[in-house]
Amino acid sequence: MSPGSLNFDDLINSTQHSAVHLEMRDAYGVAEENADFAAWKAGDRSSRYDRTGRRREWLNLVAHTVSRGVIMRRARVVSEPVSDYIRFEHEGTLLNIEAGELIRWLPRRHASDIPLPGNDFWLFDQRVVRFGHFSGNGAYVGDAFTDQPAVAKMCAAAFEAVWERAVPHHEYQV
Repeated sequence: MSPGSLNFDDLINSTQHSAVHLEMRDAYGVAEENADFAAWKAGDRSSRYDRTGRRREWLNLVAHTVSRGVIMRRARVVSEPVSDYIRFEHEGTLLNIEAGELIRWLPRRHASDIPLPGNDFWLFDQRVVRFGHFSGNGAYVGDAFTDQPAVAKMCAAAFEAVWERAVPHHEYQV
C-alpha cells in the first residue's frame, strides 16, 4: 500500500515500532481547538485537564498505540519567551504524557545548527513521513505523505538531533 493511499489513523494503527512527531510552530490555528484556546485565554483551564472531551479520541489512540509496544515521541521547537499558544499546549501536555507519549521541548535558539525540514512532520517506523502544512496564521491546510528513503532518513536525523538536545516536559518551564 502506498503512503498516499493511507490516512493518519491507518498509519498510526499499522505502526509497529515508533511514531515521532516534530512540531516547529509557535502557534497553531487549528479549528478544533479554537474554542478551548479562547476559553483558556479567558482564564478557563478546564479543557487542559479534560480526558473525556475533545481530546479523548487522541488520548485513547495514544494509549492503544503505546499498549501495542509502539514508542510515541513528540518534540517541540519553540521560541522564547513562549507564545500564549505554547503556554496553552504546555499546560495540556500532561494528559498526552499520561496516555503514553514522551514529550520534550527545545528552545529555538538551541536548534540553529540542526538541519530541519520546512514543515512539521510525523515519522512512522522510520519509513513513512506525513508532513503537516499550515497557513501563515497556523490553520491546518493539508498534508503530504512520502516513503522516499532519503526524506525519511532526513526527518529521522532531524528529530533525533532535536530530541537529544530537548528538555523533558517535566523540566521545561514556560
